[in-house]
Amino acid sequence: MARDKIITARATGPEDEQFNASLRPRTLDECIGMGELLEKLRISIAAARQRNEPMEHVLLHGPPGLGKTTLAYVIAQEMSSTIKVTSGPALGRPSDLIGILTNLEHRDVLFIDEIHRLPAAVEEYIYPAMEDYKVDFVVDSGMHSRTINLPLKPFTLIGATTRAGLLSPPLRTRFGITHHVEFWSQADLLARCRMSARMLKVAADDPALELLAGRARGTPRIANRLLRRCRDYAQVRCDGRLTVEAVLAALALEGIDELGLDELDRRFLGVIIDIYKGGPVGIEAVAATLGEETDTLVDVVEPFLLQSGLLARTRRGRLATTRAYRHLGLAPPPDLSGEQPALFEEE
Repeated sequence: MARDKIITARATGPEDEQFNASLRPRTLDECIGMGELLEKLRISIAAARQRNEPMEHVLLHGPPGLGKTTLAYVIAQEMSSTIKVTSGPALGRPSDLIGILTNLEHRDVLFIDEIHRLPAAVEEYIYPAMEDYKVDFVVDSGMHSRTINLPLKPFTLIGATTRAGLLSPPLRTRFGITHHVEFWSQADLLARCRMSARMLKVAADDPALELLAGRARGTPRIANRLLRRCRDYAQVRCDGRLTVEAVLAALALEGIDELGLDELDRRFLGVIIDIYKGGPVGIEAVAATLGEETDTLVDVVEPFLLQSGLLARTRRGRLATTRAYRHLGLAPPPDLSGEQPALFEEE
């Protein structure tokens, strides 16, 4: 069985969910690292409240762990409304969606995570619900079939996805606010670590938090998870205070290096370099060699490696860059400098 990825940006169990919820901002003023999106939301929320209307539908896309779910809860809080949470895979039949929609109250928020995984049959019912606040439900079949029109109370749909390219154009265009959530800067991550340390009542030196923020892969959820690991280490092996030495020792124990890469990241790059001669190689081949799911590599591993310049996507497959060789202590092949920008693709 593959070892759990300690720095995955996905919540991996009830303990993670509880931990993340305890550190989740409640208002827009408490949010960090969202840039211009926060100002867009402030304006939209204020206008909707003045008109006593639901806010426009919102689509948030980007790598996991950057605060998309948190924003959904914050929007519901700012709108003084209730949030209903579900996911694309959980809505397997139209009746699953209709049951949720008909129980929404005026200005409630419906949050659908992994919205790109909505079945096509369910997605068709989303369109009239988003535009006209109604759904037409067909009962029975053949000559006995009839259509029941179900009016809905005005609501806000917030969709989150790590694969915006998999959304159908009709669904994408029905969102009034669409925003790509970027990796956080180290300054924002440091502010998040300071806030989380205060909320957890952890005594921490600022250089230690800077070190932790620098290895959090631009992802606040990972920063919080590493903070928890370092807190446990300091409590058991030190005097309970987070110092640079304690953080370094805790991260070394977890196998996290100076760039924030863990064992799976290094294995991923190592497979491309050692077995496939640096690439290009298809992601399915890498996944099969590693014994990992393709979606795990695409959603969790690749985004930061691409952002860090350690990996390149080309029309022919994945390619390890010169920086990847050097980070692993290897000499890049002479022909690697011949990479041409024309090879790279947008995904």
